[in-house]
Amino acid sequence: MGSAVITARAAATFDPVGRSVATARAFVRDTLQGWGHSELVDDAVVLTSELVTNAVVHAGTQADVLCLRTEDGIRVEVGDRYPEREVPLQGTGLSLGGPDREGGRGLLLCAALASKWGVEYTPTQKHVWFQLDLPQRPVGTRLAGPVLADSMLPVADGRIRVAVVQIDRTGAIASWNEDAEDLFGYAPEQVTGKPLTDLAAWPQTPGIGTGIAEALQMSRWEGSYGIRGEDGRVVPVYASHLRVRDNEGEPSTVCLLVRDVERAVLQTPQRPPSVDPAGAGHPEGRATDPFEVFIGSPAPDDLDGLLQRTVERARDMLDADSAFLLLATDDETELEVRATTGLPSARQRFARVPVEAGTGRYGSARMPAVHEDLAAVPGAVPLLNGTGMRSVVTVPLKVEGRLTGSLGVAAEAAGRYTNEEALRLQFAADRIALAVESARLGELERLRRGSLSFLVEASDLLAGTLDRDQTLALMAQMTVPTLATWCAVYTIADQASDPYLSYVLHEDEERIDGLKALLSRISPPDPVPTPGARIWNAPGEAAHQAALRTSMRSLGLGSTPHLGSGIGTTLATASAVGGETVVLPLVARNRVIGMLTLGKPTDDHFRQEILELAEDLSRRAALALDNARLYSERMAISQSLQRSLLPPELPHVPNVEVEVIYRAAGEGNEVGGDFYDVFPIRDGAYGFAIGDVCGTGPQAAAVTGLARHALRLLAREGFGGPAVLERLNAAILDEGERSRFLTLLYGELWPQEDGSSILKIVCAGHPLPLRLRQDGTVTPAAEPQPLLGVMEDLELYEETITLDPGDVLLCVTDGITERREGTRMLGDDGLAEVLAGCTGLTAGAVAARVLRAVERFAAEPASDDMAILAMRVPEPLKQ
Repeated sequence: MGSAVITARAAATFDPVGRSVATARAFVRDTLQGWGHSELVDDAVVLTSELVTNAVVHAGTQADVLCLRTEDGIRVEVGDRYPEREVPLQGTGLSLGGPDREGGRGLLLCAALASKWGVEYTPTQKHVWFQLDLPQRPVGTRLAGPVLADSMLPVADGRIRVAVVQIDRTGAIASWNEDAEDLFGYAPEQVTGKPLTDLAAWPQTPGIGTGIAEALQMSRWEGSYGIRGEDGRVVPVYASHLRVRDNEGEPSTVCLLVRDVERAVLQTPQRPPSVDPAGAGHPEGRATDPFEVFIGSPAPDDLDGLLQRTVERARDMLDADSAFLLLATDDETELEVRATTGLPSARQRFARVPVEAGTGRYGSARMPAVHEDLAAVPGAVPLLNGTGMRSVVTVPLKVEGRLTGSLGVAAEAAGRYTNEEALRLQFAADRIALAVESARLGELERLRRGSLSFLVEASDLLAGTLDRDQTLALMAQMTVPTLATWCAVYTIADQASDPYLSYVLHEDEERIDGLKALLSRISPPDPVPTPGARIWNAPGEAAHQAALRTSMRSLGLGSTPHLGSGIGTTLATASAVGGETVVLPLVARNRVIGMLTLGKPTDDHFRQEILELAEDLSRRAALALDNARLYSERMAISQSLQRSLLPPELPHVPNVEVEVIYRAAGEGNEVGGDFYDVFPIRDGAYGFAIGDVCGTGPQAAAVTGLARHALRLLAREGFGGPAVLERLNAAILDEGERSRFLTLLYGELWPQEDGSSILKIVCAGHPLPLRLRQDGTVTPAAEPQPLLGVMEDLELYEETITLDPGDVLLCVTDGITERREGTRMLGDDGLAEVLAGCTGLTAGAVAARVLRAVERFAAEPASDDMAILAMRVPEPLKQ
């Protein structure tokens, strides 16, 4: 980094596996947030993700990530162990690649996002690095504003209350003054010791703004957020934070808070430009416009602050009762409310109105308009409906001839404005239009970067699970509270089914039950496949009606409401869903599989960028949900098929203990090839079998089913063991290309009156059965013979053994004997050693001890199915 002084460093190495990419992102994010540079996190995470992917996925080597901090910026280096891998550089005639290509995007993003970047080689490593410059944080200065006439001063309602709240180093409230109690309703003893984050309602727009925890750590901070009052309502406030320390060096933060409409009390004005007192430099010696002086030189990344100062100054300049500023969408078809004063801003923020509201110049936001009396033309300015405003003047904000917004002021009296006021307001709008557009583009760029980081994380989380319920929970948790206040997911099982309410989430857990009850009582939204968000008014209307019925019932005027058990619960639910609600279809594989419903609290609206981000998320979530559905269906089918290939229960065999243990390998989505069976043949005779079909899946299942049912049928027809297996072999070969070879141990068992049992066994390519005698001796109980499904002419024979009282016969599949740990294998000898220690145990205890020994032989989960069949002739009870 040249001569720059390194003030902090952090390093980590990540293995060449896919999950290392997410781990590297978390490492960089935690490092930068720990250093206090959360504004650089999004860019750094996106770039690190691409470069680490190149190292661990494409190059297949370890990735070394190094974070360095200097006075000027953050540098992140990603090194791999594949130095001979060439990297295309600019200026060499080679392309960096495009956004749609799998490779090359890391360097393309470095060129787009980083202040500096480069590639360095050593004999053993290649390093790709990028640097992000730290944003300049101007040091606060004391300023004096210009002398203004009384009529131009900001308006405050009655007595101004300034809440003084002191926060200790842990983020907990240490002191709470009387004005804070008056503003928010909490007595000091109710909040002292609680974290401020429990009360603060911080904006959750991705990539925008600083978190409350970070704001409390800054030496000085000003801005807007909300405080949740005792009544549950959020009080918008403007705050000024100052970090201090006491005589003992203990740090704390002093927070001064006023209502947001009285922000002028605390807000630090921008430094006005120096002007000639005589008016030099202005046309015709004109004095400096007070509007321009107040706006000053706004911070390039403070769009909300710029817009709010603009509407407040416009209101004061024309002595109005209210003012508003709207920004145009990219296609210039709608205007979005971004700042108001003197109006119910919570209700209007991010609301959208059409650019062309009617015919003629007064119906278009592209031209200045003066309405002397809105009562004569109701609905001419939809934004002012129901506000009591009578006269209004609006002017467009334009940059290079393109409509970028609209600025308006209004008064409660009629006939307040003429063309002269329109010209003054248009002059002010022209002055501020370029700054507004520049700040808006900066905000959109930060939002785009934050959205990219958000979608990368969302894709990782959704791809990490195939469980349907977990996918539903992730969908909701990713949207609340980042994109919406509450979320509901509807799913559709098939085209003939109605949407089903599958998951509900609200940022306030106490609101979830009421919200779920409300949504359960109304018809779900229509499953329309049209992409994009559409407005759904049913929840808000139902909540409003329920709240009205509850209020009437509390007054003894109505019947029992449909929501909640009391007025508090019902009104809280109505407030929770009273804002804008949108529905996004979940479309996967050309079919609507559900709907994602997002909502805002009372009178709140979504901004267009958030809806576009939600639409991107819904596409990814729909595919993840459908993949989880397909996986669940496949697993259910596989498990059902596997159960059908195993006997439902074991028969009771007189004077013989029989125990079977079966363990399928994998995650349960593949049908195994191992099977077993114990069944009666005729009076006094029983058949038993244990086998292993080559492979897994449907073809192996077909052979497994054929073998188990053919064994029973042929044995009950009176065929002996060799004849049964020879006919089964012919049946397997008749399957042609679908046939699989099969190892099978088949036997017939005759319990005897003297307490012993006679067995006739045929072992066709299967691991040999082991016999355990009472003295601990373990010997094979059969000879190996050819397996089935390979050759047509088999000459098989059966062997007869007698199990005396206390003897055990153990039969297993090769998943037991071929259990491995590195280069070691359990094998026949290892199994015999385990069995030798089972003298005197019951058949169930023998099978359990063998399984436990096999599981402990290796740390990794078993990669093959395992079946154990143990038979023991019990010893006679001593008299």
